[in-house]
Amino acid sequence: MRTNFLLTTVFFFLIIFSSKGQDFRLGKVSVEELKEKKHPKDSSAVAAVLFEKAENRFVYSQDKGFEIELVVKTRIKIYKKEGYDWANKKVSYYLVNNLREKVSFSETVTYNLVDGKIEKTKLKSDGEFDEVINKYWGQKKITMPNVKEGSIIEYQYTLHSPNIGSPKDWHFQSDIPVNYSEYSNYVPEYFVFNTNVKGFIRPTINVVKNSRSIRIDSKERVANGFGGPVSTNYTSEDIDYTETKTTYLAENMPAIQDEAFVNNIRNYTTSLEQELSMTKFPNTMQKMYSNNWEAVVKTIYEYEDFGPELNKTGYFEDDLKVILSGLNTQQEKIAAILKFVKSAVKWNEYYGYSCNDGVKKAYKDKTGNIAEINLMLTAMLRYAGLNANPVLLSTRSNGISFFPNRTAFNYVIAAVENGDNMVLLDGSDPFSEPDVLPFRTLNWLGRLIRKDGTSTAVDLMPKKSSLELKALNYSINDKGEVLGKLRSQKTAHTAMVFRNEMKGVKKDDYLEKLENNNNKIEINEYSIQNDKEINLPVIETYSFTGNNLSEIIGGKIYINPLLFLTRRQNPFKQDVREYPVDYGYPFQDKYAVNIQIPKGYKVESLPQSVTLKMNDDLGVFRYLTNLNEDFIQVSVSNQINSSMVLSEDYIALKSYYQKMIEKQNEKIVLTKI
Repeated sequence: MRTNFLLTTVFFFLIIFSSKGQDFRLGKVSVEELKEKKHPKDSSAVAAVLFEKAENRFVYSQDKGFEIELVVKTRIKIYKKEGYDWANKKVSYYLVNNLREKVSFSETVTYNLVDGKIEKTKLKSDGEFDEVINKYWGQKKITMPNVKEGSIIEYQYTLHSPNIGSPKDWHFQSDIPVNYSEYSNYVPEYFVFNTNVKGFIRPTINVVKNSRSIRIDSKERVANGFGGPVSTNYTSEDIDYTETKTTYLAENMPAIQDEAFVNNIRNYTTSLEQELSMTKFPNTMQKMYSNNWEAVVKTIYEYEDFGPELNKTGYFEDDLKVILSGLNTQQEKIAAILKFVKSAVKWNEYYGYSCNDGVKKAYKDKTGNIAEINLMLTAMLRYAGLNANPVLLSTRSNGISFFPNRTAFNYVIAAVENGDNMVLLDGSDPFSEPDVLPFRTLNWLGRLIRKDGTSTAVDLMPKKSSLELKALNYSINDKGEVLGKLRSQKTAHTAMVFRNEMKGVKKDDYLEKLENNNNKIEINEYSIQNDKEINLPVIETYSFTGNNLSEIIGGKIYINPLLFLTRRQNPFKQDVREYPVDYGYPFQDKYAVNIQIPKGYKVESLPQSVTLKMNDDLGVFRYLTNLNEDFIQVSVSNQINSSMVLSEDYIALKSYYQKMIEKQNEKIVLTKI
């Protein structure tokens, strides 16, 4: 849904700044463009795309048939040093067999204004790199020369691909402003594509049909009579067809503005996706392609580096028998196998649902990619007699696909089914637990594949709340100094996030940061429990003193009950939000505070107890206070009951946080007796 606010903003942008009149041809950089010191609409922009034009064509050759040729021409303006990264460009390409792609760069030039004249610096061969990422993907990369503040860079790249089923996605928006973005798609009548334009700002679309033809050459060996000489007859035939040219045009696109608690901002920005749904060649039956998830996952399961890897067990059987000895329940077996896999094989940081070197080699070398680790985990669970199957998914950084296709997924985990219950597992993270997956995988829905070829959607979003409980006990003296002790307990995803943040961090560095971030308190007697025992809550305890935690005004002591734990600012600042608020998992933050009143003082003012609820109990905030002789007891709880809050509930969520923050910032007032 597009709001009036967004429409007004975009309309204003269109009026203030127009791309019309500019020359959208490479090599036609103007002095005016080079003189420009800042973007006309967005003065904070470090760079801007002046234009980007793409032509996606289907080219025919006698020996290969139709293939895709994508040609992209780009001009980028660099405004600030922080924008130098935009002078680098990477284009990935597929490496495997008959779907192997080719990428080439050309027209690569940096332009600068020197003494009022345009200076051109062409890219040399040492600025172009060709890298192999893994056995499936390669990457062509250029690093433009002589880049300065004010430079303009231009380049063209061509991607030649036999994979006509999945043309490259096109993004009209970027992290910097895009003045002009045009994508033209030339499709012969033999192909039918599903297309989807995502985003809140829609491009204009123009469709034109043209007549085209291809020439088919053939030869035939002909014998002139029985036993006579043989000759070759050459023939050519022109075949006419209709080509549909669809042009998508977006002008003056503002930079993508990331917001708090967004899954992947590119899920919601203006872009084009295409997927082949049908072919209809002359004199042949129409052919439908994988247009449902069941067909896609069945194809993936049959890949030699996926399904067959699940059937390999000889490499781990002896070791696993020892691990499973004496274990009887499903819960015990799952926990033991997950722990064993995490200790036996370390993740090499590569994603993917296909094995690279295979599970046996990964087990032997003690390192592997996501597929090797989690397909191995699935195989071990099956060996233990559990109903285990792989679950394909797309990570948060990979986004969400709107079409059933094999490239929609880039990750695989394991699942154990027991009736209506399902336990999800990932052996790649040292701090994962059953049903506590790495944050990168918490991306809406996955797809479970069973051995019989059936599949089902799997909700990846956690249902159980992660808990953080903090017990805060402290006293105040008549000088306003605070002396106290804090005990913090974290479970599930909250504990996982903490453990990952602490990994490799020195204790002294952590404590220094903790002190500086919490009103310059002084920490001593610090201890941590269960930082390695992931089946238990991680517990921190420390004593602290603070001289900046209260105020003395007119002989009265003013103090915030939560001290340095108080939330000060609302993370939701926009008046209107188009994207869902994605926390990743439901959570509950609880604070139990016990305050000793200094001798000679009494309570003049104490914040009142209150309970706040958001729409349909999406959020519940409780703030309870109690005065018990020389002690003040405060209990605070903030519980968010859903991993995701939809945009229509944003106003309610923002108001909920604002009221919660205002309450947390109310102070206790102590006065002398």
